[in-house]
Amino acid sequence: MTEPVPVRLSVRPHPRGAAGGAGGAASSAVMPLEGPLVDRYGRVHNDLRISVTDRCNLRCVYCMPEEGLSFLPQRDLLTFEEIVRLARVARGLGITAVRLTGGEPLVRKGLADLVGGLAELGFDDLAMTTNGTELAPVASKLAAAGLRRVNISCDSLDPERFAAIRRRGDLTVVLQAMDAAEAAGLTPLKVNVVLLRGQNDDEILDFAAFARRTGRIVRFIEFMPLDAEGKWERAQLVPGREVFDRIAAVWPLVALSQSSGSAPAERFVFADGEGEIGLISSVTEPFCGTCDRLRLTADGGLRNCLFSDDERTVRDLLRHGGTDAEVARHFRESVWAKFPGHGINEPGFLSPARSMSMIGG
Repeated sequence: MTEPVPVRLSVRPHPRGAAGGAGGAASSAVMPLEGPLVDRYGRVHNDLRISVTDRCNLRCVYCMPEEGLSFLPQRDLLTFEEIVRLARVARGLGITAVRLTGGEPLVRKGLADLVGGLAELGFDDLAMTTNGTELAPVASKLAAAGLRRVNISCDSLDPERFAAIRRRGDLTVVLQAMDAAEAAGLTPLKVNVVLLRGQNDDEILDFAAFARRTGRIVRFIEFMPLDAEGKWERAQLVPGREVFDRIAAVWPLVALSQSSGSAPAERFVFADGEGEIGLISSVTEPFCGTCDRLRLTADGGLRNCLFSDDERTVRDLLRHGGTDAEVARHFRESVWAKFPGHGINEPGFLSPARSMSMIGG
C-alpha cells in the first residue's frame, strides 16, 4: 500500500522557458532517431491517448454546443486496423499506456474488437474514458477483451442538474454503469467531475462524501478553454486549491507520495483512510513540465498537446503506402516539436481550433 505523506497541495511549475515562467531551456541537439520518444526539453513520452470518434451522444455545456456541430464522415476516421497498426509502432517507440477516448468512444460500434487488438500488443495499461451512458451492457465484454479500467464522467449527483449540464442522458444510467464497471473488474474506477462556478461547485463536498462512501476515486477537473462554442471564461473555473481547501476543512486530506511525476492529477487520501480524491488543475497549476502524453485524433492527427494546433496526419501516410519507419518518424517529429508549456496563462493565448470532442481527452 502506498504510504501517504502529510503535505499540502503542491504547486507544479509552469515551464514556459523564454516564453515566460519557469522551466528548462530547449536542447540544441538534433531529433534522436532511436531510443524513447523524447522532446527538446527532455520529457520522455510513454502515454498515448487514442480518440476513436468525434461523435458523442451528450452535449455537455463545457464541451459541445447543443445543436449545429458537424462531425467527421466515416471514411475519414481511422479504421480499427489502422489504429492497431499505429499503436504497434508506438509500442515499439516506448509507449506503455493507451487510453481510448472520444467524443464518446462507446458510440463507435464494435469497440471490444479494437480493445482486443490493442490488448494483444502488451501495453502495461489499457484504459478508457467514457460518459457511461452505453457502458453497462458491454462492461464485461470490454474487460474480457483486455480493457483494464475506466474513467467515467459525472458532473452532478442531482438528476435534474446532471441533465442540465449534460443536456442529455440520465444520472441513474451512469451510476449503474459505475456498478457494472466494478462488477466487471474495470478498476480502480475513477469518476471525472468538471467543476463550473455557479453550476455544480456547491457539490464539491457531496462528491467528496461519494468518494468516501463508495471507494471510487473522484477527480475534480478545472474547466479548460476547449469548449466548441468558445465561451470559456476564467471566472467559470474552480481552482484545484479551492477544492482542496473546501474538502480539507471538513475531512483532512493527506497527499499521496505518488502524486508527483507525470500523472495529471494530484492525489489525496482522507486522513482517516476513507477514500481518495484527485485534483487536475491544468489551468491554475499546470503540470506541463512532466507531461508524457501524445494524442491521436479520430481522423489520424498526431497532437503533442491538447492546446496546440501543431498536428501532423498519419492517416494519409498509412493510406498511401507509408512504412512503419515513416510512421515512427512522424511520432518522433510530433514529440520533438512540443512546446515547453500550454500557454493558457500567457498574454495572447488562443484556444486551439479543434475543441475537446474533436481532439480526444
